Amino acid sequence: MSDGEIIARIAPGAASLAAEDWDRCAGADNPFLSHAFLSALEESGSAAPGAGWQPLPIVIDGRDGRPAAIMPAYAKSHSAGEYVFDHAWAEAYERAGGSYYPKLQIAVPFTPVTGRRLLTADTAFASGLIAAAEAIVRKEGLSSAHATFIAEAEVALFERAGWLIRIDRQFHWQNDGYSSFDDFLASLSSRKRKAIKKERAAALEGLAVEHVSGSALTEAHWDAFWEFYQDTGARKWGRPYLTRRFFSLLGERLADRVLLVLARRDGVPIAGALNLIGSDALYGRYWGCIEEVPFLHFELSYYQAIEIAITRGLSRVEAGAQGEHKLSRGYRPVPTWSAHHIPDPAFRRAVAEFLEAERQAVAQEIDYLADFTPFKKA
Repeated sequence: MSDGEIIARIAPGAASLAAEDWDRCAGADNPFLSHAFLSALEESGSAAPGAGWQPLPIVIDGRDGRPAAIMPAYAKSHSAGEYVFDHAWAEAYERAGGSYYPKLQIAVPFTPVTGRRLLTADTAFASGLIAAAEAIVRKEGLSSAHATFIAEAEVALFERAGWLIRIDRQFHWQNDGYSSFDDFLASLSSRKRKAIKKERAAALEGLAVEHVSGSALTEAHWDAFWEFYQDTGARKWGRPYLTRRFFSLLGERLADRVLLVLARRDGVPIAGALNLIGSDALYGRYWGCIEEVPFLHFELSYYQAIEIAITRGLSRVEAGAQGEHKLSRGYRPVPTWSAHHIPDPAFRRAVAEFLEAERQAVAQEIDYLADFTPFKKA
């Protein structure tokens, strides 16, 4: 790297880089950005060329020759596993005679969790990563580049570079200094408070709940959770995105940041929810069951998560994409952001018009939904 010039390179994957170098750029706040998580996706075959995810992390080296900035990027041959839906864009582009795939995807695969995509503390390097992504699109003749679930602080950087900004919404639980779950319940209207108590009682009747983390995690736990995940994945996506080996690697590499919530009947696991622990948030990721129990999904995925966050002093719970049913259970609507680089002028104009209308609709929806939270009215 010479004065005034930033040179980027493409690495074969996160696994090809030293964990120490990657994590120095990514920081320790968000477990999904860690070398352990992303390399486990690659090595397990979950986010790999055979699954339509070709890892292409973009790296800028510092003066010492070590990575100073990293962008987690992939060449994608489809739009599955992203949670920011561009299927209609792909169809429109291809009807007009273009080839939408492959595209460049800047993301954490299968993970609708907001986080940094410009892994550096240096703004100059951050802009360099964006320019490098654009150069890859140009050089390889790709249709587009998409940075999904970007941190709010990165929106302006992408916008300044001319990327189109898309807004969506999720439902997050906010810890307003609660000392216990009962303290949280006391902030709700009487009707909602009673409804949640009834749901929890019905869900837990005859069941025991277990929290498993760290060295207590075993392959037997992952075998049980794999059954749950298979059931949910088959119903939602047709086939699960993650392989069985991914969960073993997750347990090996990130055990202290994994929190598995299991429900047992007569000692046998019948349902579970997988969470990852961040520096200030609990991230709910996957849920599944082999026995249908009314309200058990809400108990393991939402209410247990709230209790865990309160106990650990975490500021919020992020329980994944979509789900208006979270609203009545104390989860509030919040915006999420993505950024899109589309070189074709006509296609860009069409997408920009769509996004302008969509942004207004999403903002109105967030305001509307906020009125339906279960909290006591001032």
